[in-house]
Amino acid sequence: MSFANRDDIIAITPEWKGERFEDGRPRVPDKYLDALCQMTLEEVWKPIFVAGYENQFIAMPSLHPEFRTDGTVNRKLIGRAVTAAYIPTRPDYLGASCAIAAAQGFQGTPNQWVIDRLTDRDVLVVDMYDKIYKGTFLGGNLTTALRARTGRGGAVIWGGVRDVEQMRRVPDVQVYYRGIDPTPIREFAMLGMNTPVRLGAGREAAVCLPGDVVYGCSGGVLFIPPQLVADVVEGGAKTQVKDMFGFEMISENRFTTAQIDKNTWSEEMLDLLMEYIRTRQEAAPYRDLDWSREYELAREAGDGQSAL
Repeated sequence: MSFANRDDIIAITPEWKGERFEDGRPRVPDKYLDALCQMTLEEVWKPIFVAGYENQFIAMPSLHPEFRTDGTVNRKLIGRAVTAAYIPTRPDYLGASCAIAAAQGFQGTPNQWVIDRLTDRDVLVVDMYDKIYKGTFLGGNLTTALRARTGRGGAVIWGGVRDVEQMRRVPDVQVYYRGIDPTPIREFAMLGMNTPVRLGAGREAAVCLPGDVVYGCSGGVLFIPPQLVADVVEGGAKTQVKDMFGFEMISENRFTTAQIDKNTWSEEMLDLLMEYIRTRQEAAPYRDLDWSREYELAREAGDGQSAL
């Protein structure tokens, strides 16, 4: 047994064909992380859900609000997942796991081990088995270490945090958590590092794999499989410009909300959208998008009656 085994990480993420970190995690390019910062939850959620990934979102409170009072973005959490799973302590396993970690060069307590593996734009995703009392994974010190190692990263903790006043003073870091408690972390052991983790239970549960792109917003956290990120970003951009165009068409009574809300637009609507993108300055960032698939679907649908 070893923690954060490279071969295991590669084996559970076979659909990723791009660059990887030294530890084996998929390394989604920064350009996609930057693009996601400009997108809403609903814009990025749909392509994932349609692809069959229905357990990727979990509602959680955050350390900082996503928006300021003037409506501008304050803290949105976007980064690459480093995962860790924990279990209640058991003396024989705790001793064995600590010996394994020491042999791998880890120092300190089991929550510190994973902090030491973080790098730029990583997001720590922890299954602390919903332990809040004596389950406070982060406090002021480890949040400071989190910021030092990840820069603009952060953490998603299915468990507790403490020293919240100190945590809020650490710049550029966003943290999602289950609860707050003043007790220090106690009586826990590491089950796995950079393995699949589950946050929540039942239909409310979300699954995160190492290298997933973490998207944290005011509603909670979405875990995006790395092989879907490029499609998600393109789909989100298309949704953005379709919404811009659609709002204008509805305001001018040129199309109804029912027509705009259809999943497959007619060729007539797509032609008007293309004209909007070509001629309107606010649509200039969307001029490189490829709409051939949308036209193909419009032709297949004939009268465009496919519903969302």
